Amino acid sequence: MIERQLEQMVRLIDDLLDVSRITRGRLELRRERVALNGVIRSAIETSRPLIEHARHELTVELPPGPIVLDADPVRLAQVFSNLLNNAARYMDDGGHIFVHAERGDGEVCVSVRDTGVGIPAEALPWIFDMFAQVSDVLERSQNGLGIGLTLVKRLVDMHGGSVEARSDGPGRGAEFTVRLPVPTTTQAVAPVEPAPAAPHSIPRRVLVADDNRDAAESMGMLLRLTGNDVRTVHDGIEAVEEAARFRPDVILLDIGMPRLNGYDAARLIRQQRWSAGTMLVALTGWGQEEDKRRASDAGFDRHFTKPLEPAELQRLIRDYRPS
Repeated sequence: MIERQLEQMVRLIDDLLDVSRITRGRLELRRERVALNGVIRSAIETSRPLIEHARHELTVELPPGPIVLDADPVRLAQVFSNLLNNAARYMDDGGHIFVHAERGDGEVCVSVRDTGVGIPAEALPWIFDMFAQVSDVLERSQNGLGIGLTLVKRLVDMHGGSVEARSDGPGRGAEFTVRLPVPTTTQAVAPVEPAPAAPHSIPRRVLVADDNRDAAESMGMLLRLTGNDVRTVHDGIEAVEEAARFRPDVILLDIGMPRLNGYDAARLIRQQRWSAGTMLVALTGWGQEEDKRRASDAGFDRHFTKPLEPAELQRLIRDYRPS
């Protein structure tokens, strides 16, 4: 149950960060020539656990020939997985989801339709607004913040497309249609496969040391969800002893720990020859220049002020390179 809740929290935070990056103009698309069927297949694989858990039936109808797009395959798959997730959540168990794509004049239309709770007519004009949730169906939502559709619209807009919502009213399902431009020129197409081979998939050995047990265990579970081998301890002496046994790639050290503080624990770890290739990361409530200097003097490679965002934590582990 805790792992499911943590996965949900990470998804919500990632969506919020993505919307924030788009709003500030800091999210860039990595466009390439991709096949639509590969993008949709990737989205289905992402959403499959939620769909299967609710015992929904999924019907997919795609054109027989390839449809080539100039798009960011990861972000476009995110669009369709968000629509599939929405359909799965706002529907009683054993419902039906339909994915249909067809090519038109210079564009492709992809619709995601469900047999769920539907959308009142008065809600359709603002359904893509930030934090929009239909009050009559909130009890069907599984802890959403109402940002998934906002993210869908903004990513589709960035691709030069459009998205619209239709529903015949409460209890009569909903349909979301995405229209994307199809380039007229033909070039070699990079095959798009489902996205499990992301950069963060390389497992690391990670030691988490924090006297706040809830914080340490939550961080440990988050790191395990992305395939890492994680140990957690709760004071400085345990951190030094476990590091010697475990030989981690990355050590996340709280500074204000009992028995031995994070600075002294880092110094003892750095005295060991095996620690030359280990990344030491300081986690503290203090972020002044003097705090950063003390961390550097103690042997830390990085310094972060709590709380460390899950996306930043995943990036930190993913980007680790042994020296």
